[in-house]
Amino acid sequence: MRKNANTDRSSDNPPWGILSCIDLYDCDAKTIRDAEKIRQFVVELCHLIEMKRFGETQVVNFGEEERVAGYSMTQLIETSLISAHFANLTNTTYLDVFSCKAYDPKKVADFAKEFFKAKDFNLQVVERR
Repeated sequence: MRKNANTDRSSDNPPWGILSCIDLYDCDAKTIRDAEKIRQFVVELCHLIEMKRFGETQVVNFGEEERVAGYSMTQLIETSLISAHFANLTNTTYLDVFSCKAYDPKKVADFAKEFFKAKDFNLQVVERR
């Protein structure tokens, strides 16, 4: 395990990147099962947080086991990656946004909650150094 000698978390030493893990509960079933809506979400999210998409959004429906069946999405951005899995069984969305460009994780979570009509969400943020 690598030890980081620089543990200064002040604004003079910002993180290299930010990872937001957002679990959205009781999402609208119709929305999370619609590939075009998922693509629209990515476009609107990237616009909201001022991230430049790199290539096309990949949206694939798969999962032989009912527990994990649903769409998965990946979108490269110039500063890293946005990905998600949409679990049909529970109508839960598992969204990850990682970028070395600063953004507001709460803004992302609030937007995703509204877009997918989720009843609640859990947000975890990790600063990468």
